Amino acid sequence: MAKKYYVTDTDLSERFPLYTRANVGEVFPDPVTPLTSSTGLWQAELGWRDAWERIGAFDASEFPPDQFSQLGVVAGYCYLNASLIRLFGVRAPGLSWEDMDEQFFGALPGVPTYEEQPGDEDLEKTAAIGEVFQWVLSKTRLEDLDELTADKEATEKLRADRPDFTKLSNEELFVQFQQLMQEHRKYFGQHIFTTYMATVPVGIISGVAAAVGRPDLFMHIIAGIGEVDSAEPSHALWEMGRLVSASDELTEAFNNGAEGVLDRLSESAETETQSFLEAFEDFVYAYGSRGPNEWEVRSPSWETRPELALSAIERMRLAPEEAAPKTQHALRSAQRKEATAQLLSMVEGDPAVHGELSAGIASSMAWLPGRERTKTNNIRLIHEIRVRMRVIGERMVALGAFDEIEDFGFLEENEYSDLFANPLSKLDTIRTRREEYYGLLEREAQFLFHGEADPPETWRRRDDAAEEKLEPGGTIQGMPGCPGSAQGRARVILDSNDPTELEPGDILVAPITDPSWTPLFVPAAAVIVDVGAPLSHAIIVSRELGIPCIVSATDATRKIPNGALVQVDGDTGVVTVLEEE
Repeated sequence: MAKKYYVTDTDLSERFPLYTRANVGEVFPDPVTPLTSSTGLWQAELGWRDAWERIGAFDASEFPPDQFSQLGVVAGYCYLNASLIRLFGVRAPGLSWEDMDEQFFGALPGVPTYEEQPGDEDLEKTAAIGEVFQWVLSKTRLEDLDELTADKEATEKLRADRPDFTKLSNEELFVQFQQLMQEHRKYFGQHIFTTYMATVPVGIISGVAAAVGRPDLFMHIIAGIGEVDSAEPSHALWEMGRLVSASDELTEAFNNGAEGVLDRLSESAETETQSFLEAFEDFVYAYGSRGPNEWEVRSPSWETRPELALSAIERMRLAPEEAAPKTQHALRSAQRKEATAQLLSMVEGDPAVHGELSAGIASSMAWLPGRERTKTNNIRLIHEIRVRMRVIGERMVALGAFDEIEDFGFLEENEYSDLFANPLSKLDTIRTRREEYYGLLEREAQFLFHGEADPPETWRRRDDAAEEKLEPGGTIQGMPGCPGSAQGRARVILDSNDPTELEPGDILVAPITDPSWTPLFVPAAAVIVDVGAPLSHAIIVSRELGIPCIVSATDATRKIPNGALVQVDGDTGVVTVLEEE
């Protein structure tokens, strides 16, 4: 049994031994807290199993009933079981384990090869998955996915019907927390199911494009689809940025810094200022659930810490008009139509291929935005959980039982009854776990391991800047994410909460991105990310906003000098340093 380094650590699967931070690193970039691990993470595990069964890929009997299988936690960091994902590729018709590796690892070197085990191939499951795949191709609009619409309406109703927390006891709030967390299984299962269904049209389009020698057309065809929830906040932030740039009073207020800007503006009677404040209030209501590390209940959101969104506006207000998300989307949409017509014309002599490609392109219009819709539904749910636990946190701070509101995350679910009975009884436990948590946060979790991870004390520190910087003429090879080329000053941003160095036209260089980074994409000329794959957040959003993107550019944040002039080729995945600052 592997050594446990933190209270959240779980047993790992011996049957399925390959684990990765791919994709889950965007969801949980930081260690998971004891509360999330003991509640939300287990519900996510169950939801993933539900999705596997719905797809037809696995039976419930293939997973131990009381142990994590699809997920795992090592030294506080959440991992995905890549062995199970590979096995899905083996069992799914038209896919392979190599296809799944491409989706999750991109161009990452050193990934162990798949080793077949008895029972991996299963013809009955292959047939069942094939039937589901055919059903997928019958859906051509986001509106066709009725469950997603119902889930959206349900989560919006949760926000609209939020009760008066002052009238609820701690015990009553915690019961609501538990009830909502039980719902997470359903919403997360829907997310996983939709994610894998999205690979069907994507696989068809990419396969045909590669077969005719035009893989570049694939990226154009799956860009500019629209209705991508992860990009929507950028549109609202952009409009507020335009309000700021058009008003002398608002401009002056933001020139003095985003911190405290709402307090300063609230004293104004100017019509433009009041319009901005009303727009921001509407924005927080609609998108306040978003934020950094937003799947973690302890993390801040745009509602609980509005200065995070105000900082994004502060950067976006300086962007030129041509960077408007709607403008860029329109350009990308036009390119999509052109690329679609071109690829279809190249296979019109083969009716079977032409028909399959047509179905894949039509289906992508439902499932790609559908995947982002399921993310949004989950985040809204988690946020309603978050605001309830923050009320408990505020009360515990007042009692001296917590040092800070967010300490609620450092207790496991089964420890809350003791907390409510004797609030001061858990203070030492919380302080110990908080210290251990921040110690683990100083490390970059191992990206991939087979069997057992290296000890966390051997993991690279986040503040380690020992990587040799590229000199002019030096290059990094990554994976193309969104086509196009751009030239600009590299801005290495390690924290989406602090984007102050990013100027319009800069090249954003980030370790990994989640939706809290989305507003920073708008003023950027291009995006470079250390890790990532075809379904990464950075790629999805870049395609919607129409900016070149490269992912899986290993150690780009360490190798590219901050401020250096760089050339980004989104078609080839090559970043070239042209000159130092």
